[in-house]
Amino acid sequence: MLGDVDGESPAVKVRGLVKSYGRVQAVAGVDLDISHGEIFALLGPNGAGKTTTVEILEGYRRRDGGEVSVLGLDPGRQRRQLKGKIGIVLQKTGVDRYLTVAETVRMFASYYPRPRSPEEVIDLVGLTGKRGARVTTLSGGQLRRLDMAVALAGDPELLFLDEPTTGFDPSARREAWEVVKSLASLGKTVLLTTHYMDEAQYLADRVAVIADGRIVASGAPSTLGHRDHAEARIRYRVPDGTAPPEKLAGTAGGDGYREVRSADLVRDLNQLTGWALESGVALDGLEVVRPTLEDVYLRLTGESAAASERSTA
Repeated sequence: MLGDVDGESPAVKVRGLVKSYGRVQAVAGVDLDISHGEIFALLGPNGAGKTTTVEILEGYRRRDGGEVSVLGLDPGRQRRQLKGKIGIVLQKTGVDRYLTVAETVRMFASYYPRPRSPEEVIDLVGLTGKRGARVTTLSGGQLRRLDMAVALAGDPELLFLDEPTTGFDPSARREAWEVVKSLASLGKTVLLTTHYMDEAQYLADRVAVIADGRIVASGAPSTLGHRDHAEARIRYRVPDGTAPPEKLAGTAGGDGYREVRSADLVRDLNQLTGWALESGVALDGLEVVRPTLEDVYLRLTGESAAASERSTA
């Protein structure tokens, strides 16, 4: 058993996880901690080892080495005990399309020794008005809500969400996001995989980026890869013929905006707005831009890919 941290073992704890397929090492020494009640996003390009890692945690794939604890159990040796404690939402589900919502949830709840009330689960995911509707009549967003209900039927402690909103329209994605957010209020732990950076930004308490089988960065979405300390850009527009101070003039773009790269944001903003007030100049569209989560993700995965190419050259 892996050691506890601060007297309490995390919901998920991984040390030195490795997995190979022939000569290809899919997972190359992953270390990972996920706290109880946390929404955690695992990000990574296709082939990075993300799916293999999650399948090992779920107990559906055996590891070659390393230590893994999920809710205090080893998924490789105690899968039967673990199954009743986790819920899994795949990209595509195989529920009977001609059952009603209520029939579907009741059926899955019957598979567990201590299920959550099916009626309560239906209410929780926002399908109260669709209890008697057949699955075939549900919209994309409603189907995803039903997927969540199925995963919650056994009252799991930990939910695995695999690309939960792939192919959704913006409205359906927002609906699914709110369902995931509501799980946190129940004290559920959620491990989310997604290719949508805005989804990770909105939902996750913490994120980890996996590339070439290794975790290359982890932390809160706002601080990942030192994003919060990265050089900011100040963008603004002034009337034609107006010359801002040379130090804050920056570069002019084709859209009429000037852009200033700032290492000391407070100082530069103070100087720019002070000049504008003294000169009676309007700073149209003034905004501060920092690297987005997507910018950081692309940098991290790009650096990892470049390092891998150098090592094999």
